[in-house]
Amino acid sequence: MTFRTAPRTASARVWQRMLSGRRLDLIDPSPLDIEIEDIAHGLARVARWNGQTGGPHAFSVAQHSVLVELIAQRQARARGAELDRRWRLATLLHDAPEYVVGDMISPFKAVLGGDYKTVEARLLAAVSLRFGLPATWPAPLVRLVKAADRASAFLEATRLAGFEIGEARRLFGQPFPLDAATERDLLAPWSADEAKTRFLERFAAIAGEDTAGPPP
Repeated sequence: MTFRTAPRTASARVWQRMLSGRRLDLIDPSPLDIEIEDIAHGLARVARWNGQTGGPHAFSVAQHSVLVELIAQRQARARGAELDRRWRLATLLHDAPEYVVGDMISPFKAVLGGDYKTVEARLLAAVSLRFGLPATWPAPLVRLVKAADRASAFLEATRLAGFEIGEARRLFGQPFPLDAATERDLLAPWSADEAKTRFLERFAAIAGEDTAGPPP
């Protein structure tokens, strides 16, 4: 992959130190410097919707990622398909770069333009390689993740962020319904510790499976 990068200066620090001790370079991130514990720890402390959600805790990107992976599975089953392990892993990790750069709301990303997207894409490529996924995701996987992400955003917007149903429908498309028990579990904001634990548990469950064959 080829990216346009800003020139370095002699004094510029472009790496972040993680709790694992790794130093992740934002200009040229190495898959060897990426640890799932760092990702889970960071995402569990990054708030969706800039923190403008109800409840005693922020709705974290880690919790959002678990929700998106579940929705992706259920959307596939509604079409009569089962998702390959690698695609479920990619869905869980779709927002992994935000453990480094945070979760910027879509309007702010639009203001920043291409530079932010370049950094985010570079980080996602490194994360993908670290966990056995292609650096560049195939178009069907991108579409699948986007559909599940938008369905999750609809639920978060209407259940937690104060959006009206019609407004959310215009912004995020048709909702994908979940049963009441799943909504109570996955849309009640978790503490940072619970979000980290449940993200890591889901990662371990998916990563520990055998790959049954090529993605559909």
